Amino acid sequence: MRTDLDHLPPAKQRELERVVQILFEEFGDATAIATSPWKKQARILKVILYGSYARGGWVDEPHTAKGYQSDFDLLVIVNHEKLTDRIEYWSTAEDRLDRELAITRTLRTPVNFIVHTTAEVNAGLSEGRYFFMDIARDGIALYQSDPADLPEPQPKTPAQALAMAREYFEDWLPSARALEEGAAFYIDKSRLKEAAFSLHQATERYYHCVLLVCTFYTPHVHNLGFLRTQAERIDPRLIEAWPRETKADRARFEKLKAAYIKARYSKHYRITEDELAWLGAHVEALGRVVEVICSEHIEALERSAVA
Repeated sequence: MRTDLDHLPPAKQRELERVVQILFEEFGDATAIATSPWKKQARILKVILYGSYARGGWVDEPHTAKGYQSDFDLLVIVNHEKLTDRIEYWSTAEDRLDRELAITRTLRTPVNFIVHTTAEVNAGLSEGRYFFMDIARDGIALYQSDPADLPEPQPKTPAQALAMAREYFEDWLPSARALEEGAAFYIDKSRLKEAAFSLHQATERYYHCVLLVCTFYTPHVHNLGFLRTQAERIDPRLIEAWPRETKADRARFEKLKAAYIKARYSKHYRITEDELAWLGAHVEALGRVVEVICSEHIEALERSAVA
């Protein structure tokens, strides 16, 4: 696996050093009070940069009319399955990365990271999941306790890939659409918080759909910002679903993100019918793009299977 970052500007290289430092510091704090043997041996084995900053072709234009900026995408590999618990071991790292981006501004680039064990990564490669195969091919190790490469991927046959993509598509797309319909029902009943939660779930499932169909992998998170970033790496047409030129556009998306928790549990969560109408229109637009991308991908798999 590559370890060089010579293709990145020096400022980006320094940022990545800072990000790795934060991950280690917060992980160390989260595992500091160790009583069980497995926790005493808790280790980060690898930190791998993947996505546009690994391949090249990233976008860093937050102040332009489009306002789009690629994120750093990182895979953290740990030595025990319990260490993949995002709430218990990684939430403070997420909070700190967000704080250093938005408040202290010691970071200029948003960061997304996923956490898996070696066994999970190896299983993904042995099962021919494109997501892990792309990381094995293009990833750059920012840290590794063992320089051994990831195992050789075992790609699916064209027929296997087609069958799996169809199964994901036929499951997740109708599920997302049903939740869109549920949001409309709740709006009609003036149950606005329930409508917001339903739109959140529809959006989440659209992103899971396109990720699963196109990469055979989706992270187990409910954070729409994270899922949006992962999905937009697949096809830039997904970027157009969410305007982000103005503060109001970004604020409405943030309100949708917050709906997963706050629309269910917080008496202070407020959303208007106008905001729901705007969000509903863009969730619908997202669904249309997801259907096109997935259909095109399945058609390509069909051609490959026939050939």
